[in-house]
Amino acid sequence: MVCPDVYIYASAKQWDGVARMRLLMRERKISKPPGWSSIEAVGQTHTFFAFDKSHPSSDEIYNFLKELEETMRAHGYVPETKSVLVNLDEEEKEDLLCGHSERLAIAFGIMNTKEGEVLRVIKNLRVCVDCHTAAKFISRIVTRNDTLHKNAI
Repeated sequence: MVCPDVYIYASAKQWDGVARMRLLMRERKISKPPGWSSIEAVGQTHTFFAFDKSHPSSDEIYNFLKELEETMRAHGYVPETKSVLVNLDEEEKEDLLCGHSERLAIAFGIMNTKEGEVLRVIKNLRVCVDCHTAAKFISRIVTRNDTLHKNAI
């Protein structure tokens, strides 16, 4: 979870306030747990962190997500960049959304399960608005009933 003050400053696009809060958090050794998502596929549990490139299939996963995003856009998907709490241009924010852990887990699950199998993604943090919307589009496109589950830790 993002520190509430950082979120307030970021949502108001007050980037100096964001920088001050992050510096204060660093000085006081306050941190948030990294976001992760896991999925069971191919007989194992696979865990992904946001912007994770450590998985052996990460190149294929990111390529699949790029193709999937193009298809989603053709079906009316518009990225919701308000969830990206950094001062970047819109295109860079859209690129960051593709690196969210639940998208990596969903893509891996689709790539490694048979049609008709239900995908269950477990998360340690809440799902951002854009990933919720993307999951619905992905579910319709790949004709599955993908379910995201929040794991309260």
